[in-house]
Formats: sequence, C-alpha cells, structure tokens
Amino acid sequence: MPDINRAVVLAARPQGAPVESDFRIEQRPIAKIAQGQILCRNLFVSLDAGFRNWMDEDSGDNVLPAMPLGEPVMGLTLSQVLDSRHPEYREGEYLMARFAWEEYTLTDAGDFISRLPAEPRAPLSHYLGVLGDTGLSAYFGLTDHGRVQPGETVLVSAAAGAVGSIAGQIARIYGARAVGIASGADKCAQLIDVLGYDAAVDRTAADIDAALQRACPDGVDVYFDNVGGPLLEHVLDQINEDARILLCGAVASYSATEPLPGPRNLFQLTTKHASMHGFMTHLQLARYDEARAVLGGWIDEGRINVPEHRLDGIDNVGRAFCDLFRGANFGKSVVAL
Repeated sequence: MPDINRAVVLAARPQGAPVESDFRIEQRPIAKIAQGQILCRNLFVSLDAGFRNWMDEDSGDNVLPAMPLGEPVMGLTLSQVLDSRHPEYREGEYLMARFAWEEYTLTDAGDFISRLPAEPRAPLSHYLGVLGDTGLSAYFGLTDHGRVQPGETVLVSAAAGAVGSIAGQIARIYGARAVGIASGADKCAQLIDVLGYDAAVDRTAADIDAALQRACPDGVDVYFDNVGGPLLEHVLDQINEDARILLCGAVASYSATEPLPGPRNLFQLTTKHASMHGFMTHLQLARYDEARAVLGGWIDEGRINVPEHRLDGIDNVGRAFCDLFRGANFGKSVVAL
C-alpha cells in the first residue's frame, strides 16, 4: 500500500479567472487506514468550472463549504478502492466521487459517491463525462425539465464544453433542432462538424441578437443555460410561448470580480408564459443507473460522440482547470493520474 500522497492544494484564492500559481503540489504521508474507512486510488480527476465558486472565501451559497487554503482542492474523481475497512465498500470496485485533486484519498465514505457498474464500460473516464455528472446534467435537464419535443429549437450555451457537448446531441436524438453558442469560428465549426449541431452562434459576434435571430429564425423553445450573465438577457428576447429555460451553470459569474447585473427583461417569462428552472444533478443520485443505461445505449448506437480534452499527470491538474476559463477545451476535461 502507498504511504505518500501527492495532492494539488489551494495556494491562493483566485482573483477572477484562476491561474496556475493559485495551486501547488504537495507531498503528504497517508495515514493508516482505520475501521470505517476506505483508501482509494484516484485514476482520473474531473475538471469542472463550477468548483471555482467554492474557491472563494465566501461562495455566497450553502451547497458546499468554501475550500480552505493550503488543503487539497475539492473536485470529482474516478477512483478505485485499494483497501476497505468499511462494510459497504469492497476492494477493487470503482467509484465516481467528490474527493480531491490528489493521487490517493483516505475517507470515511461520507463524501458524495456514486458506484460504477460491476463491469464498467471503457473508457473509465467517461464516468466523469458523458456517464458522469456532466452528461447526466444534459440528460436530466432536457428530459425532466426541458421536456423536449420533435421540431422544437433547443439553444445551448457553452455548447463546446462538457455539458453542452452532450446536450446538443441529446436534443437532436429527441428530434429537436439544436443550436449551440460557443466562442470563435473554430469552435462553432466543431459544434456542427463533430457534434452534429444544426447551427452555431459565435458568442463574440458584434451583434449577438442578430446572430441569434439568424440561427433561430423560429425562436427558442428550450434554452439550456450553462453561462448565465448578460447572455441570458439576449436569449430571453428570442423565446417562444411556453419556452423552458434550464439553468444548469453560470460560468460567466464563477470568476467575476463584481456581481453581474440580472436580466432586465424577465417580464418575457410572463408575456410568453415561459418557465425558468434551476436544477442540480447530484440530487438525482438514485437515478444515475437509469440515465447511464440510456446514454450508454446511445453511445453504442453511434448517436452520441464523446469529445474529451485529456492531460496526464497530477502536475497538469491546475493547468487543466485554468484551461477551462481560457476556453482551451473542447468537450469534457479530465486528467489521467
């Protein structure tokens, strides 16, 4: 059994977008496993922009506690149990868990943990992406809350990111017209050529309203929002009657140094008798197996493409996280440890 652990600790609280110097690698001894604990080897680290929110001293919410300085950074991992003194876990099984950016985790299993199937699919990293919280967010959002119907227009922000790359494909499987918003011509082209989006909108366009109107000439029926901020205001001017606005993420605010203004046109929800609904995927833990079975079937049928932005080694975890805010990734970002 290992006795030394390498971990990425929070060296400084990010000021705005995170930079590599906000993190550092530390070596720490691994304590002897005690009754009621499990020792896990973390095989992959998931990079998720939303965890930037809890790097501040006061995140402004009570979903998770603020990360302490000098301690391993909280995140999601794909892990294997090396040793178990816990009655509910056995050696060798795989877990998707909220552990930390570290090579090994010793825990009493009180964290958020989702077991993988006894015979998990390959590659295992998919359980942090399309079969993990990101893909499941797209599935639950569009299925439960979006109630997408054939012929509708589904608009997805941050469409080249982890959740967005799956959401547009699910929308098309449901018979909808999928339109993605991304930054830059190259990513917009990838949305169409790689992910099968019907149209793409460059978020950096000089006239975003005109760009949205061109891409969504019949209006927007479902907006899958991963960004929030000013973009939401532009989209609300394009919604149809009975539109559904799904609030999944708010990338625009995670690294904002000042509070962002709220949309000035929320009355659109009233005049279009539309709905706006926020949701958090981890609250659906009991349905993970159900959703994974459906998504896995679509992968096997070739109906879902799974782009992955992968780096190797714990030394690259901080960099990979910062890449999210530089827009360097296409699809899900993971680091193989």
